[in-house]
Amino acid sequence: MTNLPLNLVPSFTKACRRSILKMLHTSQSGHPGGSLSALDFLAVLYTQRLGSTHETVVVSNGHISPGVYSVLAEMGAIDQQAVNSTFRQIGSIYEGHVTRHVAGVHFGTGPLGVGVSAASGFAKAEKLKNSGKKVFAVMGDGEAQEGQVHEMALFAAKEKLNNFTVFCDYNRVQLTDSLADTMPVDVAAIFAACGWDVLEIDGHDHEALLTAINHESDKPVMIVGQTIMGYGVPMMESAGRNDKADWHGKAPSRDDIKAQLETPELTLSAEEEAQLDNFRKDVKFNPGKNSFTTTGTPLNEVSAGEAIVYDQDTLTDCRSAYGKALLSLAQANETVLAGTADLGGSVMTKFVKSELPDQHIEFGICEQNMVSVAGGLSFSGFTPFVSTFGAFMSSRAKDQARVNDINQTNVKMVSTHCGLSVGEDGPTHQAIDDMGSFLGMFNTMVAEPADPNQCDRIIRYMATHYGNCYVRMGRHKLPVLTKADGSILFDKDYQYSYGRTDILREGSALTIVASGPMVIEAQKAVEAAGIDAEILIASSPKQFDDGLKKSLEKTGKVMVIEDHNAKSGFASQVTLYAAQNNITLHKFKSIAVGEYQLSGSPAELYDSAGIGSKAIEMALSSF
Repeated sequence: MTNLPLNLVPSFTKACRRSILKMLHTSQSGHPGGSLSALDFLAVLYTQRLGSTHETVVVSNGHISPGVYSVLAEMGAIDQQAVNSTFRQIGSIYEGHVTRHVAGVHFGTGPLGVGVSAASGFAKAEKLKNSGKKVFAVMGDGEAQEGQVHEMALFAAKEKLNNFTVFCDYNRVQLTDSLADTMPVDVAAIFAACGWDVLEIDGHDHEALLTAINHESDKPVMIVGQTIMGYGVPMMESAGRNDKADWHGKAPSRDDIKAQLETPELTLSAEEEAQLDNFRKDVKFNPGKNSFTTTGTPLNEVSAGEAIVYDQDTLTDCRSAYGKALLSLAQANETVLAGTADLGGSVMTKFVKSELPDQHIEFGICEQNMVSVAGGLSFSGFTPFVSTFGAFMSSRAKDQARVNDINQTNVKMVSTHCGLSVGEDGPTHQAIDDMGSFLGMFNTMVAEPADPNQCDRIIRYMATHYGNCYVRMGRHKLPVLTKADGSILFDKDYQYSYGRTDILREGSALTIVASGPMVIEAQKAVEAAGIDAEILIASSPKQFDDGLKKSLEKTGKVMVIEDHNAKSGFASQVTLYAAQNNITLHKFKSIAVGEYQLSGSPAELYDSAGIGSKAIEMALSSF
């Protein structure tokens, strides 16, 4: 592609501003102010660089979608008439925030702060591949108030992402008021303090923008562009020059839009039309449609490696089994990465760090940035496993996991220290609602292993199947589960599949559905009580195979046991499953964590909460 001469970019931006107004004429809602203030940067970036390099850009302030779509339309990547006439309308891919359904959008954004982290993930991927490509991101000035932006700034500097350039649209206006009155933030000072190369320029000066975009540095680059909200549209620009928030999230009326389109500032001359027509004939910017891979699709290019089988005499924790499986996967696949938030020795990514340091990423205490970076990595050919404690992954980073879910990324979230198994650390660290955080996500699998052997197979399954996942496990050591004859239950021939249920012991009096560390507690209780119970190991509260159906139909009675809150865990999902499959339950009982616990050993806490083997035995005797 021959780039549009820089002195003709004003014609390009004028045409884009006209498109923005036409979109707002259709939608009568949206965010015109920031779309117009960031437009000059986007126009220079695309016409002078991305049109030729096809490098990645992530627009973190996703509400400026009119600006993004207008540029993509002028570049020929999307249909201009379609976006102008269907913006924000039902059935249209041109949503109110940028989305991967639109060709040329690399990552869908909305919640502020997420996009810049994902962009740094794309940049990290290009560094790992030694591609020489740059990655760009756009953010708003108020966005710098988000803690995740600070996490990203620290990460990019620490990882020496000198291929990463972020443009901050410093228009000094937020949704409700000016930046100064809402929450003052000095973006340049913040990023300079984090170790970035900071360039402060006029964000409407095309020559200055081009120089900054092509600036080479040994550090990540922050371009702070001094801009005017609503720039280029007379009725909006006047408010922007006075730092008024009138047009941040409000569309003009259709009559006002019509009047603005007829102003000299927005009227294209015959010469300008000819310039743009010549550009459109020459432009060959065709980013293509993004792919959306169905969750659970096998990834044949990823090797599962050789499964590790723990024998009957082994007593170990699932987190160690996870760490060793992850090392095995990383050894078999250069694209498998391990990441942690300052907990490598606890979540056991330490094995990868020790043996394959180039495939290990330390994020520091920045869980939100970690999960979003993993999203960017996963769209760049890598399979990232990121780990922290369950209480942090499922609460602090839930927003980021949800955005990954919407984008249909391929991020493997593995959390340790879940449930009361975490022990003495107390209720702030006892994740008893973590699975519930992911139940409502459509593209995220959830699983919990019952012993080290099943843990090994679950981890290998998740690595070799596309999609986000959340795998939870406790802290304490568990025995290897065995069949009635004493042989290993999850032996070398065991093949895990998502939603699989496994029978530990057959019976007909009632069905016990147990998960994770509760399986061995249930086995102890059944043996002590001498009851003819069928013990069924459930691995995921989001999906069950026919094994659960057959067992419930056979017994008509069920006891669900879990180291979790029953309202958002296995109990609620088992009853829903029974109702959906027209299974009549004559008796039902839930044994789960009913309230926050204090400090204690896992065994003590299980007894205190009424989910240990003794409590289960008592419940069985009166069931």
